[in-house]
Amino acid sequence: MQDELAEDYRDMIYAEDAAEIDKRRKAFLRKWRLKCRAVADSLEEAGDSLFTFTRLDPSQWKSARTTNAIERLNEEFRRHIKTQTVLPCAETVPMLLWALMASGQIQMRKVDGWETLAQPVAPISHDLAA
Repeated sequence: MQDELAEDYRDMIYAEDAAEIDKRRKAFLRKWRLKCRAVADSLEEAGDSLFTFTRLDPSQWKSARTTNAIERLNEEFRRHIKTQTVLPCAETVPMLLWALMASGQIQMRKVDGWETLAQPVAPISHDLAA
C-alpha cells in the first residue's frame, strides 16, 4: 500500500494548477479515508499549510515542492569538510561555506522560476488557532 499511497500523493502534489490539486486532494482523502484513516487524518490536519507553494508563481512550484537545492548544498558542503576533524568555532562554518561557494568549489543551481521571485506572493489568511 505504501507505493500506491506515494503515487497518489505525488499525483496530487504535482498537478498542473491549484484547482487540480484541490480536486485531487479531495479524491485522495476519499480513497485513503477508507484504506488508511490515519493517512487521511494527517493530510487533513496539515490543511492548506501543505499546499502553500500554490501561492507562488507556477514557475516556482518545482523548487518549492522539494528541498533538493538545500540537500545538494548540504551534501557538497559535507563532502568538502569531511577531512576536517574540528572547526575552531561556530563562526567558521558560514565563512567556510561562503569561501567554498565564492571559489566555485560548491555551485548552486538556479531555483526554477527565479525570474518571478520579485513578484508578490498571494495573501493567505492566518490560522489564529495555531
